[in-house]
Amino acid sequence: MIDPRFFYETLVSRGTDFFTGVPDSLLKHFCAYITDHAADERHVIAANEGAAIALAAGYHLATKKTPLVYMQNSGIGNAVNPLLSLVDPDVYRMPLALVIGWRGRPGSPDEPQHVKQGKVTDKLLDAMGIPYVIMADTEAVLGKQIELCYERIAETSGQFAFIVPKDTFAPYSLQKKRDIEAEMTREEAIEEIVIASGKDEIFVSTTGMASRELYETRDRLHQGHERDFLTVGSMGHASSMALSIALQKPELSVTCLDGDGALLMHMGALAMIGARKPRNLRHIVLNNAAHDSVGGQPTIAADIDLPAVARACGYGLARRVHAKADLRQTLAKKTAAREALAFIEVRIKKGARKDLGRPKTSPIENKAAFMESVCGR
Repeated sequence: MIDPRFFYETLVSRGTDFFTGVPDSLLKHFCAYITDHAADERHVIAANEGAAIALAAGYHLATKKTPLVYMQNSGIGNAVNPLLSLVDPDVYRMPLALVIGWRGRPGSPDEPQHVKQGKVTDKLLDAMGIPYVIMADTEAVLGKQIELCYERIAETSGQFAFIVPKDTFAPYSLQKKRDIEAEMTREEAIEEIVIASGKDEIFVSTTGMASRELYETRDRLHQGHERDFLTVGSMGHASSMALSIALQKPELSVTCLDGDGALLMHMGALAMIGARKPRNLRHIVLNNAAHDSVGGQPTIAADIDLPAVARACGYGLARRVHAKADLRQTLAKKTAAREALAFIEVRIKKGARKDLGRPKTSPIENKAAFMESVCGR
């Protein structure tokens, strides 16, 4: 295994001292080390991977140095446009090191949303003309790979990628932790929301822990799952799907269970939803100011007045709650009961149960049951 300190310090010795990206579970130990050891102006956790490429480009323009961008392989999709139209050697020719977590690697069992991405990760880099290596798990070999990286970057003023398999980095625990004021766990908040909702409420839940906890909440309450679309992958897009469902089915009550990292990733969705103002849509953001499912790296959501942003975008009701009693009171308000487009930010604790399970149905089975429930009315 690779000591995150070795990789970080070797990069810094080569002049790479700016780091940005979106955290990934396979990179969490490296990301945690960066968070603890890089100066604040030299490390920016980006809203999405495309923004990370742009941040890296700006750093290069300001310093002439080679920055590093980290991401999960699912984030390549967000990064393709600036990789090809901004930093590519055929355009502005900006040097950049990429560190990409290889979820869904062929032969390694993983969640459904990572399978296809894992199959095509190397092919996508080939198609973009970005040279790469599979990161070695010994420091001696990795040292040679780093030499190759900077040699290729010097030759082309382009990009070079390290594809990182599972368990490549040795454990490192994040020291710079920040908790926000909260009374409830995410699972407790979801249970309150489900109990307060009508039996015909439609739920669209964001990727990660929220969907898993919604599934187990239904089991615990002896309820069915057919009214829940459990989004896997496509981080940040659950609210847009919920908007479209609400517009096509105005007779249905729709709730989007969103996360702070997901909301920030594609924040333009707030403006799109607010412009349409569907009264049958309730947008609930479960905010723990962390990328909880990929290592607990911080988001900037603790420092943003999300309800104010929602109000500015056109939401009729926009509130923040910290406690269970406040959540219950807000859910009971008439405006939260389909008299206006509603936005509720629920401040929650970090973490999840260690024994939290996963849905027992496949994405295709979830989709079929959901569509039968929605379209059969």
